[in-house]
Amino acid sequence: MPRFLIVLSIIYIILAIYGFQGFKTLFKSTWVQLLYGVLFLGAWLNFIIRVLNYTPGDGVRGQIAVAGGIFFSFLMLGLVLGIVLLLEDVVRLFVFGYNKIAGLTEPQTKFLPARRKFISGLALGLASLPFGALLYGMYKGKYNYKVLSYEMEFDDLPEAFDGYKITQISDVHSGSFDNRNKVAYGIDLINKQQSDVILFTGDMVNDKAVEMEPWADLFSQLKAKDGKFSVLGNHDYGDYTSWPSDEAKSKNLQDLKDMQKEMGFDLLLDTHRFLEKDGQRIALLGVENWGRGGFKKAGDLEKAKAGVSKDDFKILMSHDPSHWEDVVIHDDYHFHLTLSGHTHGMQFGVEIPGWVKWSPVKWRYKYWAGVYEELNQYINVNRGFGFIGYPGRVGIWPEITVITLKRKGLT
Repeated sequence: MPRFLIVLSIIYIILAIYGFQGFKTLFKSTWVQLLYGVLFLGAWLNFIIRVLNYTPGDGVRGQIAVAGGIFFSFLMLGLVLGIVLLLEDVVRLFVFGYNKIAGLTEPQTKFLPARRKFISGLALGLASLPFGALLYGMYKGKYNYKVLSYEMEFDDLPEAFDGYKITQISDVHSGSFDNRNKVAYGIDLINKQQSDVILFTGDMVNDKAVEMEPWADLFSQLKAKDGKFSVLGNHDYGDYTSWPSDEAKSKNLQDLKDMQKEMGFDLLLDTHRFLEKDGQRIALLGVENWGRGGFKKAGDLEKAKAGVSKDDFKILMSHDPSHWEDVVIHDDYHFHLTLSGHTHGMQFGVEIPGWVKWSPVKWRYKYWAGVYEELNQYINVNRGFGFIGYPGRVGIWPEITVITLKRKGLT
């Protein structure tokens, strides 16, 4: 067994046993206590067995993700239980030591069993919150599509494009899908926006082009008057799975490119297109993946903008927002709007519009979800249409972005 699984299993079992002490305080029924043990043990065994029998790219990654999601939910339950009960034990130890030093006995310790039961109940209540949220995220959150609409004003937007509507989707991760009806609903929701153009900002698959085959007919149904365009994300290159040869890996990437073309996407690989309307135009540029922190840096912005004038209104598609932060906003071409994805908002967080916007991913990415402005340039970081790893979403819902371009001063 890999070392990380051994360490994880030891931590998990310790937490399960420790948390059981509090559970036993609350529930005296042997059957209820047995159920606790069976569920914790079952979640662990299911995850371990699937991981040990997994061959990269064999098509069961989604099953492992579900098993891992359940395992992680129970891990969080044990962790919260353990932390609260540990704090209680520290207090009890302190009280015991104080009583010994002070020579006190019965009157000061009589209340401890009742307090232990109260603390155990509090611990279980607190632990049930992340536990329930994670299970809900797997059951319903992962397909809880949200349409987020923005109006963006620019001084130099060509007048013909005032009111021009863009729908952005990102991070499909088709290898994780497990419900055709829900995905079809998401596709229909995109089409209902009746945008002028649809832009997809990378990560069509988790690892292999074949993951998209069962869903290609659905994504072929996406329609927009001026077409649909795409770029590649870090997962699309097949870097996170095993290949029998370099040729097989190259063929997989070509198969994905061909599939995108068959679905009607114009894949922009360090190049650009002009969208024209009433004799005016805006430039749409797309680069290959460029990411900070060990991610592939294949994108060539200089190549993409060759043939684009500095005076053109420019929209850039670049999968990883770190590219915008490190390169794009410092380029002398001035990219009015960049569209990215990649972060998924970590698929976990809290968002209450106008009040709270938080996810642990903010400690890795400065620009991780929504619209940001720097140096009079904008970026929208889409939270993703799909999911990967944890097979769900909690608080950070799958996103369909609709951006309406406006010319300042026009009514």
